Amino acid sequence: MINKDNKPNKLIQESSPYLLQHAYNPVEWFPWGEEALTKAKMENKPIFLSIGYSACHWCHVMAHESFEDEKIAQILNEKFISIKVDREERPDLDDIYQKACQLATGNGGWPLSVFLTPDQKPFYVGTYFPKQSRYGLPGFSNILETLYQAYHDKKEDIDKATYELMESLVESSSSLAKNSTTDIERTILDESAVNLLQIADSLHGGFGQAPKFPNTTNLLFLLRYFDYTKNTQFLNFVEFTAKKMAWGGIHDHLGGGFSRYATDQKWLIPHFEKMLYDNALLIQLFSELYQATGKNQYLTLIQTTLQYLSQKMTFVKEKNENAFYSSEDADSEGIEGKFYTWKKNEIKENIVDKEKFELFCDYYGITQGGNFEGTNILNITKSIETLSKQYNISIDKVEDILKESLEILFKVREKRSPPGKDEKILTSWNALMISALVAAYKVTNNADYLDSAKKTINFVENNLSYDGNRLKHTYKDGISKINGYLDDYSYYINALLDVFEVSSNPFYFRRAIQYIDSLITHFWDIKEKSFFFTADDQERLIIRTKNFYDLAIPSGNSMAVYALLRINFITQNQDYLDKAESIIKSCYKAALGNPFGFGQLLISIYLYFKKPLEIIVIQNKKSDYYKREMKKWIMKQYIPNSITLTLEYPSSEFEQLKSSNIFSLLKDKEIESLESDKFIECVYICKDFTCSLPMYSVEELENYFNRNSQIIS
Repeated sequence: MINKDNKPNKLIQESSPYLLQHAYNPVEWFPWGEEALTKAKMENKPIFLSIGYSACHWCHVMAHESFEDEKIAQILNEKFISIKVDREERPDLDDIYQKACQLATGNGGWPLSVFLTPDQKPFYVGTYFPKQSRYGLPGFSNILETLYQAYHDKKEDIDKATYELMESLVESSSSLAKNSTTDIERTILDESAVNLLQIADSLHGGFGQAPKFPNTTNLLFLLRYFDYTKNTQFLNFVEFTAKKMAWGGIHDHLGGGFSRYATDQKWLIPHFEKMLYDNALLIQLFSELYQATGKNQYLTLIQTTLQYLSQKMTFVKEKNENAFYSSEDADSEGIEGKFYTWKKNEIKENIVDKEKFELFCDYYGITQGGNFEGTNILNITKSIETLSKQYNISIDKVEDILKESLEILFKVREKRSPPGKDEKILTSWNALMISALVAAYKVTNNADYLDSAKKTINFVENNLSYDGNRLKHTYKDGISKINGYLDDYSYYINALLDVFEVSSNPFYFRRAIQYIDSLITHFWDIKEKSFFFTADDQERLIIRTKNFYDLAIPSGNSMAVYALLRINFITQNQDYLDKAESIIKSCYKAALGNPFGFGQLLISIYLYFKKPLEIIVIQNKKSDYYKREMKKWIMKQYIPNSITLTLEYPSSEFEQLKSSNIFSLLKDKEIESLESDKFIECVYICKDFTCSLPMYSVEELENYFNRNSQIIS
């Protein structure tokens, strides 16, 4: 809890909500920077580096126990230089020292607690440490005294520890690139899909036991593998997992959106923080599931998640600019989940009709004893069809009762003290949201979603872009700072391509080209033929890392591969293809051995082998928008290897793209002769350099797909 009676420390000048949470700690925190590093050298003190983020529950626990404690603060202030870092602002620092923690202890997480020499080299690492020894963990004050003593009296031990950790860090950062001569074979898709199902939880969905994360990129790959093989086993598993998540406590049934992960195997008990990236990726998953199945339940999940993001997580800067905040906290009033959980009697006080109350509690598993620390987390325990039979009322009536009850409780919950919100805006996570909005637009035909995607691009271009084709990483309170990382570029390039495919504006494609060329210029490792996480003009740290594995978000290198392949198929620029192949080869053996960490790479490899289905949609500029059914039909189909070009004719954008030397999709297409007053829409479908005749109706499209299913797939 922030105590503003204390004198503020150096963090008071920062914009990060996480750093500002610690600005009134008695610990004399510094932000990462030259002042703190120089002070450590001048005073020959070890550095205590604490890395976390504002929505992190255990970060708050350690803060309340230790960083607000006067005695521990005294030890830190006298014997260490203490630096606090927001891992979302500085993922480069987090990447380095998280790797060190994993190498030294076998696991990682937040809060990350690292002890460094003044030249930034780690000699002791861990995560959460309790104030006093418990959970089998040493007490934090004991660790501080022991390490301070060792730093001054056991220099050889400290030097040995830093040497070993640095050797391991260098090795781990470049080890994947040693496989760059490997041939790429289709069998990687088969072996990876089968191996993923072997580690899947057939009882509760998802992968592994507990804790349980969405692991969305793996699910998106398995959907593509279903498309690749038509083996419904893989579709069924993805659907099963989506249902378990949607029914579980990880899903906020009242307000929409999903928490970061469940602490248990059944998806019941979340750590209640909500992250922008999880919700963006899940929207993409639900959109693709709708395309693959046509089931309206996925549309409902898309709409409620986007409603949550619109109401709680959207920042509107100008009329034509919006962006999305980073996260909401797990805690409110210092208690984890207090905002989200319910006592049964509290529900009874608000849903006064006895039958409605009983039906609601039956559906959402509400009991007197509760399912979480004496309270209840809403989770669906039986189907609406079962309730209909049990209460002898129609399905429509059951749905009406549940909808009405949820609305009542939502209004009650809105009067509670809300969780804290991290209002910084990250380029990479907003890029994921742009892609999510496009995915939602495709399946709902809700133009507001596409409009929001375009407004988010406007925000990035006007507030986070600089020097023509460079990106900043973060924005808050009118200030953009920190040069962009690989994730910022690779996610945003894909987002630009997503919007370009459903709009007729070549601006988005031109910007994608400019940013990918900038990415190659500043991030490409010529020696090992993959991308560094940081640019060549970024701050020099103890190591320049690379990111190959999917973690909570997709790997930057794998997302770059996806962008390179997409742009290559559009432009036929061989350099883009060569670079994509080089990265695939770097990760190939690691992905075969552990496909769980390479879902996004496998998605790219799917596209690499399947080759894209090129779809050109030409719309009569003079035609009635509401009569344009062909594009709507195409967008609702599950064609994950499609690359679409939407054009309005006649228009200046059409002429720009038609005359462009880099846009190979339009080469040799005889479309200038279209009579603008004789058609509403026209569609060409091309595969392997062979194109269909123009089609002018949904019926023609359906017939074409039915006749050519083998060619298309």
